[in-house]
Amino acid sequence: MNNSDEPSKVIVVDLQMPFFSIVILMVKWALASIPAIIILATLFSIVTGFMGGMMGGMMRPI
Repeated sequence: MNNSDEPSKVIVVDLQMPFFSIVILMVKWALASIPAIIILATLFSIVTGFMGGMMGGMMRPI
């Protein structure tokens, strides 16, 4: 046994997981990504609107 405080290294060789469990996990990932996409799209539209307003104001004739 290793009695030192060093972390031991682990190598994963194989993972047994049923197919439908993987499908359910991927569906959960997809559903969890929807709020993140909404938040990112909102932030992008705010930044784009702000930058467009700034550029539109600068292009106005004097």
